[in-house]
Amino acid sequence: MGDSNIVASPYDKYGGSPFNHKNAKWYYDFLEQMYLMKIQSQGGTYTWSNRRSNDDVICEKLDRVLTSLEWNFLFPRATAIVEAAITSDHAPILLLTNGIEKRAKKDIKFESKWLLDEECSKIVKGEWEDRRDRQCRGTFRVKLRRTKVYLSKWNKDKYGRNRRTASEVASKIKELQQDPISNGNSGRIAEL
Repeated sequence: MGDSNIVASPYDKYGGSPFNHKNAKWYYDFLEQMYLMKIQSQGGTYTWSNRRSNDDVICEKLDRVLTSLEWNFLFPRATAIVEAAITSDHAPILLLTNGIEKRAKKDIKFESKWLLDEECSKIVKGEWEDRRDRQCRGTFRVKLRRTKVYLSKWNKDKYGRNRRTASEVASKIKELQQDPISNGNSGRIAEL
């Protein structure tokens, strides 16, 4: 899994020097001799870019996941997801050995920045000192669940917009990287 440094098909390249048929033949001969197969990928068309815009842009699919037949029998639903290339010229690849499954509802994750915010400690202290559930069975779970709900709402109100904005930008970059490269969207990717 990673950078094969070979453009295997004319469709895996945009811009730059012409497609090299000799290198592609060598690559496919190598795969055949080693009994390797490609895991199909979803997401972006290209996995590397010179990160330029307009006429100077070069995009290529260089990164792949290769498996043996035995490995493929163990993980027949494996899928490679090409994520958005944001901080590198290579797009990260996520390998899901059980394929794409629906994700369960996210649990709350404690953010270290909350420790610096007095409101957070007030919320936690307020919920744990609350005596209204004294007679309830499972008081610990009730307080924990209620603290989680209040912290989640507080985080969303106070910090949620920043995370959502970053997520929206990453989604837009990924969407643009899936489209065929044009002068317009290569500049937009650089801008985002």
